Amino acid sequence: MDGHIVGLQGNINELVVELMNEEKHGRVVSICGMGGLGKTTLAKEVYRNDRVRRYFEGSAWAYISQQCKPRDVWEGILIKLTSPSREERDHILKLRDEELAKKLYQVQMEKKYLVVLDDIWSIEAWKILSPAFPSSGIGCSRILLTTRNKELASSVDRSGLHEPRNLTEEEGWELLQKKAFPRNGDSDFIRSKDKEQLGREIVKKCAGLPLAIVVLGGLLATKETVHEWDIVHRDILSYLKRAIGDEQHSTVPEVLALSYHDLPFQLKPCFLYLSHFPEDIEIPRRKLVQLWIAEGIVSPHHEAEGDETIEDVAERYLGYLINRCMVQVGTLGSTGKIKTCRLHDLMRDLCLSKAKQENFLQIIHYPDENRVVNSSSSRMLSETTSTGKTRRLAVFLPSQVVNLIPSKYKKDSHLSLRSLIYFHARKCRLVNWQLTRTIFEFKMLKVLDLEGVKGPYEKLPKDIGDLVQLQFLSLKKTHIQALPSSIGNLIHLKTLNLQTISKLSWDPTVQIPNVIWKMERLRHLYLPKWCGNAVDKLQLGNLINLQTLVNFPANKCDVEDLRKLTNLRKLVLNDPKHFKSLVKIFSPQSRTLSYLESLSLTSETLSFPDEVVDVRQLMLSCRRLQKLHVEGRIEKLPEYHQFPPNLAKLTLWGSNLEEDPMPTLERLPNLRILSGWQMFAGKKMVCSNQGFPKLKSLLLRGFSNLEDWTMEEGAMPSLCRLEISSCIKLKMIPDSLRFVKTLQELEIYGCLFKVNMGSEGEDFYKVQHVPSIVIRN
Repeated sequence: MDGHIVGLQGNINELVVELMNEEKHGRVVSICGMGGLGKTTLAKEVYRNDRVRRYFEGSAWAYISQQCKPRDVWEGILIKLTSPSREERDHILKLRDEELAKKLYQVQMEKKYLVVLDDIWSIEAWKILSPAFPSSGIGCSRILLTTRNKELASSVDRSGLHEPRNLTEEEGWELLQKKAFPRNGDSDFIRSKDKEQLGREIVKKCAGLPLAIVVLGGLLATKETVHEWDIVHRDILSYLKRAIGDEQHSTVPEVLALSYHDLPFQLKPCFLYLSHFPEDIEIPRRKLVQLWIAEGIVSPHHEAEGDETIEDVAERYLGYLINRCMVQVGTLGSTGKIKTCRLHDLMRDLCLSKAKQENFLQIIHYPDENRVVNSSSSRMLSETTSTGKTRRLAVFLPSQVVNLIPSKYKKDSHLSLRSLIYFHARKCRLVNWQLTRTIFEFKMLKVLDLEGVKGPYEKLPKDIGDLVQLQFLSLKKTHIQALPSSIGNLIHLKTLNLQTISKLSWDPTVQIPNVIWKMERLRHLYLPKWCGNAVDKLQLGNLINLQTLVNFPANKCDVEDLRKLTNLRKLVLNDPKHFKSLVKIFSPQSRTLSYLESLSLTSETLSFPDEVVDVRQLMLSCRRLQKLHVEGRIEKLPEYHQFPPNLAKLTLWGSNLEEDPMPTLERLPNLRILSGWQMFAGKKMVCSNQGFPKLKSLLLRGFSNLEDWTMEEGAMPSLCRLEISSCIKLKMIPDSLRFVKTLQELEIYGCLFKVNMGSEGEDFYKVQHVPSIVIRN
């Protein structure tokens, strides 16, 4: 419901005042109400409030859900509040539970922090979480929790209980209009009196519940005529007649059921597929699209527009579900594209219910001694199991597990199972890998996702080659170090993720046999950072359908193979010794990689490479680039008009440019993120009026010679986040930062001028409008 805020301002103001009240004895403030009332939306508005962000020195948000894992919650909050170094983070991960809770408690006692615990279901969950949170006594840190359980909220602190009211009919109509009517076009024609009358009648049936209104608004946005609106109105009446019991509690499920019923046939399996994912998880858009395609839920037979790829069609379908408010946007990437999405818990209940009815999916929950489970949870195995053959299986693993497949499925699903996806607890480890050989008996599998499932083994069994129907295989973070040659049998694969080692470059290499060339249908290939092939080079030149190639091993492949991969959209090369040979294939006359949208030339070593990179040639031949990451020396930047016109994210590390790069970069019309680490070796840097018109995030790190940074008034009018790190000679921040009213976050690390930035400091007037300021040694 974010972005469609109606009727909340009074609640927001009350909560802001209470959270900032230093005389208040209780430190916990609760937002309590039924599902669909907008508790999380209200909490987010408070969390993002400028006054709140200025008042508190830091903040953290944790989704709790019905399967509450206290250690994961504590770790996530402590890491967010303290921004630890790598060593400090490792120390946190090694703490015993009681030490972790004590550490988090102490941190909140020492500074003013705001922690949001979203969606706590039971008193039992709060009792287990609460040792890490100061709940009473005069102090500065505060806890904001959301819950449907009034008994829980009252038991924590009755004086801090807030119960948002339902929307009035007028507010409901205002909210419906925000979603149901397009922003463009002839609004008088669109908002006819007949539509308004029907819309107001529909709002009445929603009992003032924002979720129901927003979902129906998304549905109505797809209906152009009054007749279609009338059908929706009659359908609502029909669905509500099925409801039994309390009117409000029955309204939301029935409205959500109608929204599913109204979906076009091709979108229904796309929606049901989301039931695979655990509650309150951020679902990666890229992976979701690849899974849809692997299972044929989105296929080449679906109608493509223009030169759309099948991935473009899948992303368009996801956009339809989001526009209908059935799926929520999680995070956005640098280009404005959806990076993750998520389901409201009530929408997930609907998704699970429909998946059960249609025998779409079965879910296995292994018991976890470290998890607090709500006794009324609808997410247990008994609620997701149905009769008939099992086609898809999602397995939620605890931290220790002996058997990956229960015996029931070993016997019944050898020929019917098409998809097997694992979701793991942190530090999940198999006790005996041999028992998982059962997986290789499911001969009809199209999807096998073992991401994060680690075991005491180094080589993948050769049996993997028996799964010849596989179209999606992920071994990400499994710590496998050698693959059998039989993996070449998997000629139907469309996505293959071999990033088995997740740590830094000095970790073991991964032995990959020269059989990948057989997989001619591959569209997305993720290789490990370092391939350990001793003899045969990997041949990739005939993978002409590849769109994604991550960690191209130039030392183990022929760079010339890249000339044949003309459909690449994303390319990552991490061996700086071969940057020069790579750049040679980017000749302006050649259209070899003309579709490329993301290019990274990275180094996994501890220092930046000394090789000079000719970025001009890269840019002239890749005009569709939206993201460019280059590590290595650059003698001179190209002229601004030689940059790709839609470049949105630029990362230059170790460039050591002698000329000020800002006069060039500030003229890039669509640049949103600029990350510079040892990018500039000079002493003076100037940003001009109206420069960087769309820049939202700027990182300046390791500008060791920079002394003077001048920024004219009117520069960076859209800047939201600024980080200055290890600029040891910089004398002060620019005076004109005080005119950048969009700036929300300022972080300064390892800079001498920080002494002038306190509330009494002489530089504070420049940034006093910024809600979040972090200054550290």
